[in-house]
Amino acid sequence: MQIGEKIKNYRKTAGLTQEQVADYLDVSTPAVNKWEKGVSQTKRY
Repeated sequence: MQIGEKIKNYRKTAGLTQEQVADYLDVSTPAVNKWEKGVSQTKRY
């Protein structure tokens, strides 16, 4: 299972929307959407 699938599964299990997760993490809703789709990931420093 890819990280995006895990994020989506945890979010749905918690009954949260992408917007709610984005607000909690102080990121944009499109960022959460991209993470779930595997289009964009955070930088690894």
